[in-house]
Amino acid sequence: MGLFGIFNKKKKETLDKGLERSQKSFFSKITKLVAGKSKVDDDVLDELEEVLITSDVGVETTIKIIERIEERVARDKYVSTSELNSILREEIAALLAENNSDDNDDWDLPADHKPYVILVVGVNGVGKTTTIGKLAYQFKNAGKKVYLGAADTFRAAAVEQLCIWGERVGVPVVKQQMGSDPASVAFDTLSSAKANQADVVIIDTAGRLHNKVGLMNELKKIKDVMKKVLPQAPDEVLLVLDGSTGQNAFEQAKQFSAVTNITSMAVTKLDGTARGGVVIGISDQLKVPVKYIGLGEGMEDLQLFNKKQFVDSLFGDRG
Repeated sequence: MGLFGIFNKKKKETLDKGLERSQKSFFSKITKLVAGKSKVDDDVLDELEEVLITSDVGVETTIKIIERIEERVARDKYVSTSELNSILREEIAALLAENNSDDNDDWDLPADHKPYVILVVGVNGVGKTTTIGKLAYQFKNAGKKVYLGAADTFRAAAVEQLCIWGERVGVPVVKQQMGSDPASVAFDTLSSAKANQADVVIIDTAGRLHNKVGLMNELKKIKDVMKKVLPQAPDEVLLVLDGSTGQNAFEQAKQFSAVTNITSMAVTKLDGTARGGVVIGISDQLKVPVKYIGLGEGMEDLQLFNKKQFVDSLFGDRG
């Protein structure tokens, strides 16, 4: 069994509830779209394009989905509006599969990388520190020894918040004084974690996108210093995005991708929004897998992303 446990009935219920607003909004639009129409024609496809864009799937990804459906309509000659739901579902699932090749339910730490180092990036307010706390909880709950590094030394609140999470979860937090060199904090964290045979290290970083050059230099320095302790570090660069911001999340993802190599993403706050479609567009446009989704305030409400179950919940388990 993987670190976060099998995808069980309780997790499916949490996912369904978390995506409820997205699912209801999406299907109310689809229902209006096909009302009184019998076949999928150009008018239906034009309206479907609008539905997808207003569901925060994104323009480029929407065009890709529409083109794929157009190809199927042209090939099959006649496609009824009653089939549209299942065709749309299949195309969205196919898109997610391109960038999320495996569902992560049985994901575990690689045996040859100890400690496994996760560098977390994202702007302030997206739920970055909360995501780190929840990750620490999940790893510790799986019996792993976890260290946190407070390398966002730009904001006192960030260090304080991470320390609160460390106390809640019961894991050590390595920190320095405000204004300290973030790379120095990362170095101390990895050194301490390595000496104490930790399994996982999670490093928080500042998210000052208004100064991209400074951010890029800072992240590069952190990575370079990490490699002095552990040559393979970081094993993962996790970008945290707030799903409720829709297109803003797209822009943040693009900007962070421009300054550092993102290897995975966590999309948070999906339970409080009807913008769940943003997961589809971000995954498609960035060609980076969505690894975690946040569905509530509870410690266990951060789930490994399961593309099949996500599509099932978004479509209300309708076939």
